[in-house]
Amino acid sequence: MIDVPPADNTSMDGYAVCCADVAAAGAVLPVSQRIAAGAVGEALRPGTAARIFTGAPLPPGADAVVMQEQCTLQAGDGLGAVRFDAVPTQGQWVRRRGEDIRAGSIVLAAGTRLTPQALGLAASVGSGELVVMRRPRVALFSTGDELVMPGQVAPEQLRPGAIYNSNRFTLRGLLESLGCEVRDLGIVPDRLDATREALKNAAQGNDLILTSGGVSLGEEDHLRPALQAEGRLDLWQIAIKPGKPLAFGAVRRARGGEAVFLGLPGNPVSSFVTFTVVVRPVLLRLMGATLVAPQRLTSRADFDWPRPDPRREFLRVRCNPDGGLDLFPNQSSGVLTSVAWADGLVDNPPGHAIRRGDTVAYLPLSELLS
Repeated sequence: MIDVPPADNTSMDGYAVCCADVAAAGAVLPVSQRIAAGAVGEALRPGTAARIFTGAPLPPGADAVVMQEQCTLQAGDGLGAVRFDAVPTQGQWVRRRGEDIRAGSIVLAAGTRLTPQALGLAASVGSGELVVMRRPRVALFSTGDELVMPGQVAPEQLRPGAIYNSNRFTLRGLLESLGCEVRDLGIVPDRLDATREALKNAAQGNDLILTSGGVSLGEEDHLRPALQAEGRLDLWQIAIKPGKPLAFGAVRRARGGEAVFLGLPGNPVSSFVTFTVVVRPVLLRLMGATLVAPQRLTSRADFDWPRPDPRREFLRVRCNPDGGLDLFPNQSSGVLTSVAWADGLVDNPPGHAIRRGDTVAYLPLSELLS
């Protein structure tokens, strides 16, 4: 590990001086050397200045830099002379050795997500390799005989009762945006045997199984008995809106071990919200991250919400030019346009009415989707 920066250096193009030699504006000093970034200068001779460029190490004997905009170059022997139009103070425009990173300090703690800036930080101390967690492997499938893939059937030929499988694309995109390796198993028929077989297949070689649909209590919802037969069920419902039907458990692998299971509701908004609130933290844990909770901001509600639900609600909102939040007019769990329109969610406590002008908890989608 090294100090960053490794030596005192200048943050400006200008002239390195000893402050005692520039006691008043108008002082003139001969230029004794020229120091570019990547070069190392000689000790500064008393009564002289060194022409210096951004990033270059400060020569011994200099204790400040005067930016070139406050200097006037004058003709003279050698490199000429320079007149100073401002009086420098000690340490002016000097970046001290180790002011960013001290040798021996922790640069990236275990559990830190490797953002572009984190990678740059590792590179700044010369780290050519890093020990990382591998990407989570996620098996994804949808359940429902009503589902049809877009592109396979034209809208005018869609059979009565059929719908296009939007969740497959939403969830896959969300998984990939978090860096997961996705194994897409398509659509599983509404049969117990088919659901059990899909779970067994999905558990092999994957860390997490993510499904949408089939987690309600209808006669055609087979995930609950299938999961109980092929693994374990730890949670079946959660008190949020949208997204009450949600299953959490695990599926046994044939050769030992288990894959985490998360079953999301079939309604597209419910599926989206439960992914951001429940699935994302699980995936971040699988990646080794220590900070998994999204950043919560406060903002002003420019809407009324007079009839709150007894459950915790996640309302689709968008920032407006006046610095407040607008509410999408239809908060139904089936209105996918609400999440395409929104740039965040209001996290509203159970039974809490909102009046225009109230301060609310705002979760930006930019935070929830990365």
